[in-house]
Amino acid sequence: MRIVLVGFGNLGKGLSRAFIQKAGFLRKTHGLIPRVVAAVDEFGAAVDEKGLNLAGLLKTAEKRGTVAAYKGGKRGKLALKVIEDVEADVVYDLTPTNIKTGEPGLTHIKRAMLAGKHVITSNKGPLVVAFKELDSLARRCGIEFRYSASVGGAVPVIGLARKLLAGNEIREIRGVLNGTTNYLLTRMSTEGAPFEIVLREAQELGIAEKDPTLDIEGIDTACKITILANSILGVNAKLKDVKITGITRVRSEAIRLAREAGQVIKLVGVARQGLLEVGPKLIPVGHPLAVSGTLNAVTFELDLAREISITGFGAGPKETSSSLLGDLIDIHRTLGG
Repeated sequence: MRIVLVGFGNLGKGLSRAFIQKAGFLRKTHGLIPRVVAAVDEFGAAVDEKGLNLAGLLKTAEKRGTVAAYKGGKRGKLALKVIEDVEADVVYDLTPTNIKTGEPGLTHIKRAMLAGKHVITSNKGPLVVAFKELDSLARRCGIEFRYSASVGGAVPVIGLARKLLAGNEIREIRGVLNGTTNYLLTRMSTEGAPFEIVLREAQELGIAEKDPTLDIEGIDTACKITILANSILGVNAKLKDVKITGITRVRSEAIRLAREAGQVIKLVGVARQGLLEVGPKLIPVGHPLAVSGTLNAVTFELDLAREISITGFGAGPKETSSSLLGDLIDIHRTLGG
C-alpha cells in the first residue's frame, strides 16, 4: 500500500521505525507491503513514488530537523499539495492536536477523503471538533477512516468495542485515559506527596508537559470520552457536553483517607446515554481501573458480557505505532488484501 505521512514528529518517526522493524512480519503474515511515498512536516516534504528509504529519511530528519533535507526534498507548506497530488492509497495525519479548531489536521483529513484516499489519524482535534462530519464524508467518498490511536495509545479500545463486542449493547464506558494524571495520582497515593511537588517532578522527568493544563484539568480525558461517545455509543457529542473536573483540588489528605478505606482516587471519564463526565472518583483497590503509573484502562458495561476491561500503555511513539499499524492492517483486510 502506498502511504503518505503527514506529520513527522515523534509519532511519524515511531511509525516509520515500526514499518522497518515489521516489514517481514507484515509481508508474511498479512500480505501487506507498506510503501511510504511521501513524508511531510511543517518545513517541507520528501516524495518518491517508488518508496522512500525510511532509514535514510529518519537519519536525515533527526540530523537536519526536517524531511525536506532528504534528497530531492522540497521546502514550504506542502501538506495539502502532497495529499492531493501524490498517488497514494492511505494518508496518515499525525499532526499535533488542536481541540479548538481541529486544524491543520481537519483540513488534511477532508482533502484526503475528497481525493479518494483512506485516512488513519492519531489526532484528537478533528475528531472532537467534527466527528460526525468526517464520518459522513468518509461514507460519501467511499473511503475507510480509522482513528484507533486517538484514544488509549496502544490500547485497542475502539477496535474492541466496535468489532469483538459487536454482539453487545454497550451501556457505559468508564476509563482512566490520561497517563500523566494517573502517574501524579499514583505518586500521591504511594508516597503521600502533595500535588504541587509531584507535578513539578513529573515535569522534570518529561512525563508532564511544561503547561500541563489539558491533562490536570481533565480536558484531554474529556476529548477522549467525546470520541468514544461518538464512535461507539453513536451520540453526537461535543467537548462542551462533557462535565469536567480536574485533579488540581485533590489533596494528600483525601488520598490518605481513600487508601485507608481500601480505595484509590483516579481521574475517570464516563460515557453513557445522557451523561458525559470526567472527574476524580474512588476506585476499589484491585478493580481493573485501579491501574498505576502511566497505564490506561477502560471498562465496558455490557448487556450480555456484563463487564469487560482492558489495560495497557496509553502513550509513547512505539506503543502508539501499534494502533496506527493495526489500523492499516484493518484497512488492508477490509479492502480484501
